[in-house]
Amino acid sequence: MLRRAAAGRLAVVPLLLFVAVAFGIPAVAMAYGAFTTNTSSTPGTPSAFTSGNLSASLQGGYLTALIGSVKLSATSALIGTVGGLLLAQAVVTSRFQALRHAVLSASGVLANFGGVPLAFAFIATLGNAGVLTTHLHLKDAGWSLYTFWGLNLVYLYFLVPLMVLSVLPSLDGLRRQWREAAQNNGATTWQYWRHVALPVLAPSLLGGFVLLFGTAFAAYATAAAMVGASVPLITLQIANALNGNVAADAGNVALAMSLDMVVIAVLVMAVYLPLQRRSARWLV
Repeated sequence: MLRRAAAGRLAVVPLLLFVAVAFGIPAVAMAYGAFTTNTSSTPGTPSAFTSGNLSASLQGGYLTALIGSVKLSATSALIGTVGGLLLAQAVVTSRFQALRHAVLSASGVLANFGGVPLAFAFIATLGNAGVLTTHLHLKDAGWSLYTFWGLNLVYLYFLVPLMVLSVLPSLDGLRRQWREAAQNNGATTWQYWRHVALPVLAPSLLGGFVLLFGTAFAAYATAAAMVGASVPLITLQIANALNGNVAADAGNVALAMSLDMVVIAVLVMAVYLPLQRRSARWLV
């Protein structure tokens, strides 16, 4: 028995090593850089501890970019959660297995399709001189892809498929007996969803929302290729600070902004984890 327990502990050692190297060391380096500053330009000079970087990351344009990223991520994640849930429910209730396989295959591909190729595809389609913009005269109606809502539309291209993949197992876990019991007691379809299905699915939906929020919050290449500085985002500000486009020696402020992003992600996860444990009791 003791040998089996010891073997079980040894089995997780590679995982712990991977987590320490891939996440632990960068996190410690980020936190150290966020709270230190170089007191001299001479290489090898010891750094001094300061909270100035963190204060600077929460002021002026940096704070505006952080709030802009939160708004963009929350909006796109909310729309993606609703859209993905409706699409996944249509797949679950469909009698055609070929449709299910086609949607799952397409979702697996589209959920990972982002960056500059996605930005170029939308610019060629819905940009100022895009195919649909020109033929449908969208500019006359005030359409512009290079805005907050234009970027939302582009993000939904990979967020909705990601939500489909995330929520589909939970929809499959809803038992037919629950719906039949609700119908036998005179419940309508809306009452079944309001009092039975959605409470059970709520933690999974919130988990999907967190996943989508994190994906949109960390996205960089698509926004950089499309909107540049016209839509303030924290990831673009971090890149500018690291490249020295805003001010020299702003690398530590960039690390402080990264720490701000980690704190927001941890706060969102703190809401999700207790609800996920509650959902697991129903969907076993």
